[in-house]
Amino acid sequence: METYTITPAKPADAAAILDYLKQLGGETDNLSFGAEGLPFTVAEEKAYLAARESARDCLMLLVKQGGQIIGDASVERLPRRMRHRGSIGISVLKAHWGRGIGSALMAQLIAFARENGFSQLELEVRSDNARAIRLYERYGFRKLCTFPAFFKIRGEAVDYDLMNLTPEHAE
Repeated sequence: METYTITPAKPADAAAILDYLKQLGGETDNLSFGAEGLPFTVAEEKAYLAARESARDCLMLLVKQGGQIIGDASVERLPRRMRHRGSIGISVLKAHWGRGIGSALMAQLIAFARENGFSQLELEVRSDNARAIRLYERYGFRKLCTFPAFFKIRGEAVDYDLMNLTPEHAE
């Protein structure tokens, strides 16, 4: 099995990130978008990444194997009176599930958050995504509530769980 690397996203990764997101969106209904990807141009994505390259309020990681993006993760500090909180997201292409990539990404996100003064992390996860929920619980995340009909996918309501990690629950 070929190894993978995890590195911070750089502006030069912009086109590859947008292609990855289209592939990812086409293979799962766990995201806010489908195979269309996100509505950004390469120039917009480059500018977004450049603005965040050395920030202490956010981090975007890419998982690469053989030069191709196979996963990503991010943490971003919330604004104003919510600055103590960060929102996270993790995704991995299905072909690479079960290889410890999600765990490796989660460990790096939590370390970054601790180093930069975040006191809470939060995420949203599809309520029937047992694999992801198990990962988050292993790192101390706790379910706060279920948000009914968080998404509507092909006319069907999909529930999501809201989860958070506070210092007293951290591993």
